[in-house]
Amino acid sequence: MLKLVARRGYAATSVPDVIAAARVSRNAFYAQFADKEACFLAGCERDLPEMIDSIYTAASEAGDRWDEALWLGMVAYLRWWQERPEYAQAYFVELPRAGERAVRQRDAAYRPFLDMFGALAARARLADPSLPPLRAVVPRLIVYGTTEFIAAEVRGGRATTLTSSADDLFHYTVTLLTAR
Repeated sequence: MLKLVARRGYAATSVPDVIAAARVSRNAFYAQFADKEACFLAGCERDLPEMIDSIYTAASEAGDRWDEALWLGMVAYLRWWQERPEYAQAYFVELPRAGERAVRQRDAAYRPFLDMFGALAARARLADPSLPPLRAVVPRLIVYGTTEFIAAEVRGGRATTLTSSADDLFHYTVTLLTAR
């Protein structure tokens, strides 16, 4: 499903297309999924826990340094998408086009990232108590801004070079997390 959606777009991908590409019967497809949307949403959600684990694994190498954890996690996140350009196309570009349920699912998928940035902000304030309290909106601004930035990169055909944006996204995130 994700490969077809990445190539053709969500609207142009049909259940018969998916059935043919997957080499399964119509009955097998409908035994797993209620419809095209359910199949697409399941595909978009399937590997997210693995991606989140890769971020935490990378960030854990930073020890007590919150900024190093942010850097390592950011690079791991970008690399994860860079290594899966079709998935990035389907997730960042086509998912919002799949309807309200898809948008709600993506919003729910933001929760671990909101928590990550809240935790990084707390670590930054432990390291530097002179930092002001974190405004509640900041993790959302980071997640939404980063998501839209990556979506623009993918739409622009730059999914395979996402890690080249790590320095800019790191600067953006640090600025928001520590702004006075």
